[in-house]
This record gives sequence, structure tokens and C-alpha cells, in this order.
Amino acid sequence: MKFCPKCEVKLKKGASGLECSKCGYVEGQKVKETKKIIEEEKEDFSLLAFEGDEGEDTHPTIKLDCEKCGHDEAVWWMFQTRSADEPTTRFYRCQKCKYTWRDYT
Repeated sequence: MKFCPKCEVKLKKGASGLECSKCGYVEGQKVKETKKIIEEEKEDFSLLAFEGDEGEDTHPTIKLDCEKCGHDEAVWWMFQTRSADEPTTRFYRCQKCKYTWRDYT
């Protein structure tokens, strides 16, 4: 008694040898294997809180100098970008130039 290596169903005698009634596997037949390559996209976590001006009015503001233009007001939010036992990452976005930066502390 033999079983299908793909779906583990009992093979039955057919016209071309032992065949699987579920997936169509035929014993002794050459199998053409194909590999599917999937490219993973890395996400930019700084944009997950909101895109563009959407939702900026609901985030709290803080008096903090922008690293790019020097403006003194930014919105901030926190996001868990690492494992659960690590602290959350704080993101800041300048109200004037919309530059976004992060703080890992």
C-alpha cells in the first residue's frame, strides 16, 4: 500500500500506474518543481500613524526644535517597531515643514 507524497491519500491503480485521486499525482512520473520568489517590501513605520495632513489635528503637539528647519512645534506619536520587551519608538513631525524623525529612547 502506497500513499501520495503530496497529500498523503492512498494511491489507486490507474491507466498510467498508481495515481492519487485527490491531487492527480502519478507514481513514477517526473515532477516539474517550480519555485516562486516573493519580494518583501519594507514598510516605513513613520508613515503608519497618518499620511500627509490626515489626522495631524488629533495627535498631541510638543514644543521641540525641528532637526531640519528649527521650527519649535511638532506632533508626536508612539509606535512599537521592535519586540515587545523593547521600549516603543517615538515619532515626531514638524508642523511647518512636515519633516518626520524618530527617537528610540
